[in-house]
Amino acid sequence: AALRSAQMLILPGGFSGGDEPDGSAKLITAFLRNPAVREQVMALLDQRDGLMLGICNGFQALIKLGLVPYGRIIDTDADCPTLTYNTIGRHQSRMVRTRVASDLSPWLSGVRVGETYTVPISHGEGRFLVSETLLQDLARHGQIATQYVDGEGRPTLDDAWNPNGSLWAVEGITSPDGRVFGKMGHSERIGPKLYRNVPGDYDMKLFRSAVRYFRK
Repeated sequence: AALRSAQMLILPGGFSGGDEPDGSAKLITAFLRNPAVREQVMALLDQRDGLMLGICNGFQALIKLGLVPYGRIIDTDADCPTLTYNTIGRHQSRMVRTRVASDLSPWLSGVRVGETYTVPISHGEGRFLVSETLLQDLARHGQIATQYVDGEGRPTLDDAWNPNGSLWAVEGITSPDGRVFGKMGHSERIGPKLYRNVPGDYDMKLFRSAVRYFRK
């Protein structure tokens, strides 16, 4: 009922399901595959030009549902992208640098391609894996939204900067039209007096950008 009048659906991070394999993503995915909920999610996207955002476990759920990168809820299989265990083999909780790689998404309308942002991460399964063919297809269509970068702003596989070993340093991807956005870093964790001794810009203006999308 709430979804019928909603303009956005945001799936937050957090370990409500524990840091077990798939974590909260299993719970979120099962809930959204409920026929009544699924119907309203797709109505939000297909009929009302709505927006979706998934962060950390929320991103994992979007991947498992197929909402990223395909833009619809599907029965995913081994050929679909996935998020799996960090290459370091354990949970990572620290600050990373990310680069805006595409301006396709309305969620990123307040930033510019090439800008870098410092983002807190906290996950044990954030490694983005996908076939080389699909990866190149995502890049060609601007669906690779954000990437882990080094101190010079260059995408990297070095685990000093890329905390999970994601291919092509992918931190976030979108649906084909950009309205569904999933990312591992907790860009919602911003506020006064946070990270006072850690340099960098933290505010990617995600939520202000989303509100502005509906005010046009």
